[in-house]
Amino acid sequence: MDLSSLIQKNNTKIVFIILDGVGGLPIDGKTELERANKPNLDSLARVSACGLHIPVDYGITPGSGPGHFGVFGYDPLKYEIGRGVLEALGVDIELQKTDVAIRCNYATKKDGLIVDRRAGRISTEKNIELTKRLSENIDEIDGVKIILKPGKEHRFCLVMRFKKEITEKHAMVKDTDPQKEGKPPFEPTPLNEESLEVSEIAKKFIRKAEEILKNEEKANYVLLRGFSALPDIPSFEQKYGLKACSIAVYPMYRGITKLLGMDTIPVQGDIKEEVEILKKVYKDYDFIFLHVKKIDSFGEDGNFEGKVKKIEEFDSFLPEILSLNPDALVITGDHSTPCLLKTHSWHPVPLLIKSPYVLGGTVNSFTERECLKGEIGIIRSVSIMPLVLANTLRLRKFGA
Repeated sequence: MDLSSLIQKNNTKIVFIILDGVGGLPIDGKTELERANKPNLDSLARVSACGLHIPVDYGITPGSGPGHFGVFGYDPLKYEIGRGVLEALGVDIELQKTDVAIRCNYATKKDGLIVDRRAGRISTEKNIELTKRLSENIDEIDGVKIILKPGKEHRFCLVMRFKKEITEKHAMVKDTDPQKEGKPPFEPTPLNEESLEVSEIAKKFIRKAEEILKNEEKANYVLLRGFSALPDIPSFEQKYGLKACSIAVYPMYRGITKLLGMDTIPVQGDIKEEVEILKKVYKDYDFIFLHVKKIDSFGEDGNFEGKVKKIEEFDSFLPEILSLNPDALVITGDHSTPCLLKTHSWHPVPLLIKSPYVLGGTVNSFTERECLKGEIGIIRSVSIMPLVLANTLRLRKFGA
């Protein structure tokens, strides 16, 4: 439903927190949320509206892009936006309509197989060194300008800048990441005739990069993901009438919010620094998005104890967030990342909404099984923002 005719402005404040990949599955009988000692989250859940959300649709495993667009109320089935664009915007590349953007991983290749898709999660400092080396040796391919910029750890961004306008059809190229170790990388295969040129340049870039990196112990190969071009999409303020900002460490999440027109606040640290920034900018915005990444990282690594400890660390900062007394506080994830699977999954994601206008008292803790008992039930992620707006009295009555 288009909410534009129902939107009404007021002075309420919304804090929207994504614990990336927070949902899990039981190991030895308990999920990561069930194992964590998180008294503040559990206490908050008891007085909040709780439930579970489906990021895309039943049985569909979402990437981080669709997961975030869904919780922000942009149907990921309608707005299918490649990770390359998000990564490029997140590392402050000013994209043009002539660009194809690609999210890249440094990886370890041995005997033709990818043995580590993340090159041992090399340091960001090493990433900067390697990306500088690639940039100095690959500045154009077949007349197309090559722009490279490092991200965090093993991630970097590649932009191909053409001399003609590019559409999303030109960027329909298959990812080269096999998604699992022990398999050969895929070729960057074109998925239509229009994307053949991008595919050929990608192949040449990979060959050149592999030659330059051949003596590296870990980062001796590159994987290309999320080929994409700039889409047309309404801004967050146009959609909801909210002046919004984002606090996120990792480039892709800054890219998502920049694409939606949110102000992106620079941050280098983790939860402690993010919460400090939240307190500093709180008075200046209607909507503040705060992103906690490492919960997802531990899930992808299958590090159950690491994921539990990161949830507990967030819990220790929750009183500082609550001291701001936002009119609505949302805590959820963009998707589930069970340590059992070591990857994103299709499982519903725990959701909590605290406001003066919720029933509350339906759950005892913030866990997958408890949230199933909550008043929200199981909803699609695109329904979260209408609920948040309603809980800040920002939606007029519908009809007479």
